[in-house]
Amino acid sequence: MEGTYYEPFLGGGAVFFHLCPRKAVLSDVCGGLVEAYKVAKAQPGELLKAVRRLRVTKEEYKRVRGSAPRSALGRAARFLYLNRTAFGGMYRVNQEGWFNVPYGGGDRTPAPLWERRLVASAVAILRHASIASGDFEKFVDRATRGDVVYCDPTYTVARSDSGFARYNEKHFSWADQERLAAAASRAAGRGATVLVSNAHHWSIQRLYPDAEFHTLKRWSGVSAEPASRGEVTEYLIVVRPERKRRRVSAQKG
Repeated sequence: MEGTYYEPFLGGGAVFFHLCPRKAVLSDVCGGLVEAYKVAKAQPGELLKAVRRLRVTKEEYKRVRGSAPRSALGRAARFLYLNRTAFGGMYRVNQEGWFNVPYGGGDRTPAPLWERRLVASAVAILRHASIASGDFEKFVDRATRGDVVYCDPTYTVARSDSGFARYNEKHFSWADQERLAAAASRAAGRGATVLVSNAHHWSIQRLYPDAEFHTLKRWSGVSAEPASRGEVTEYLIVVRPERKRRRVSAQKG
C-alpha cells in the first residue's frame, strides 16, 4: 500500500492488524478505546503489570466495572481487563456512560495478553500508526489519492414500513449511515478507495449507487440466547475512485 490506511471505526482493529500497513491513521468515537491504544503503544509494560494485578473473579469484575481511575494508565488497564473478562468481549455502556456488560466467566481472562504476547505484537504494528479520537467523517475527509479507507460501522438500517428500527439506532443512526456514504463518495472523488462493511439490506444498497457489493457470510456468536447465534450475511462495499471519475465525466458530457 503506497498511500495511507485509514480506519475510522477502529474497534478491535482486526483488519489493521492483519494488513500491517506502513502508514495508518486509526480513530474511533470511543475515547476510552483510543486512550487504551495510546497507553498500550507508549507504556506496554506498565499496562500489562496493571492488568495482571487485577484478579479474575466475579466480585473483582464488579468492583473494576464500578471504578473510575484517575490516570490514563489506570483507565486503560480497566478497559483491557473489562474487555477480556466481560461476556462475549462486548463493549456496551448505559445512558449514564457506565460499562454494563455482565461478567463472562469461563475462559474469559486477560491472560492471553501476556501469554500470547498480544500487547507486544500489537505495539510493534502500532508504531507505524497515529491514533486519534473523533467522529468518522473528519477522518474519511482526510483521505486522498492512493489512500485506502476501511469502515466498519454499526449496522443500522432504514426504518421499515412498520416503523421498526434496530436497537442500535441510538448509537449509529440512519443519518450517520447517510453521512458515511456521502463521505465515502467524496473520498473516492479525491482518488481514495473506500471499503465499508455493512448490513445486507436494500436500504444500504441505495446509499451507494456507484459501488461494488460483495456478499459475505460470517459466524456471529455474541448473543445471550444460543438460538440467536449463527451465520449472518453482510455486505462488503467497495467505492473505487475510477468509478467515481467515470460518473463525473459522464455528467460533464
